[in-house]
Amino acid sequence: MDLRRLRLLHALAGYGTVSAAAEALHLTGPAVSQQLATLEREAGVRLLQRQGRRLTLTEAGRVLVAHTDVLLDQLAAAESDLLALRSEVAGTVRIGAFASAAATFVASAWRTLDAEGGRLKLRLVGMEPEESLPALSRGEVEIAVAHSYDLLPFTVPPTCERHELLTDPVVVALPEADPVALGGEPVDLAALSDHAWLSVPSDTSCHQMLQRACGASGFVPQLVAQTGEYAAVLALIAAGAGVTLLPLLGARNIPPEVVLRPLARPISRHIFAITRHGGERHPAVNVVLDRLRAAAREFEVQAPSGGT
Repeated sequence: MDLRRLRLLHALAGYGTVSAAAEALHLTGPAVSQQLATLEREAGVRLLQRQGRRLTLTEAGRVLVAHTDVLLDQLAAAESDLLALRSEVAGTVRIGAFASAAATFVASAWRTLDAEGGRLKLRLVGMEPEESLPALSRGEVEIAVAHSYDLLPFTVPPTCERHELLTDPVVVALPEADPVALGGEPVDLAALSDHAWLSVPSDTSCHQMLQRACGASGFVPQLVAQTGEYAAVLALIAAGAGVTLLPLLGARNIPPEVVLRPLARPISRHIFAITRHGGERHPAVNVVLDRLRAAAREFEVQAPSGGT
């Protein structure tokens, strides 16, 4: 079976439709369909079946995609070993990272690599973990910077490896005039059960963390606003709209009317890089991981600016 056709089947599994896979691979839909039909003849078994207007994988197709995962990992490892023999680290490493990571230690690592000169280049795509891990699987990025919370377990896919970067504590953000904010003591969330709450969108793990933390304290938060930007959430808190939970890395510029307080029952966000299995053996990826680790250590010990 031809590896190029196996890549097409793998892409179909990742993107879900022939048209999406064709667009990602810069091919036409008919060309992809033709190559997949040839692959079926090579395999001697049906790999695809039609459900409505879409092609989906048969059980044989899913088995072949699983084997293709292994083949692509082995091919990437071979390329990495060959690149390791070069005297100069060069190439382009694509990173998928969520906003607060991109604005802090990813930007710092980028600055360090630029200062070092050389032919190693970065490309960044802003992605939440829910997006960056599938992008890594599809080969769109070499490194996915992701996170998980204590309250939300995370399982690394078997074809991937996790590289720890930093631990980011979760704090509660309140208007400075709020009685709960006075005194600077760790906050018991139960004391905020009657408050209005602000959050990021419902389809994010940050929102799920807030819901679970409040639920563990015996109440359902009364949400009055949801927005995708922590800066907007902090501005609304400064206006007295409510309170929220947020990871410290997301609170880099705090309005003077907002205070941050630690939680009586601490919650942490764990930030890490994900590569495909053996990805760190690629010299360029390994260098970028080293710079990300170094930059992350700096931000782990820094406090946010503004009133706390």
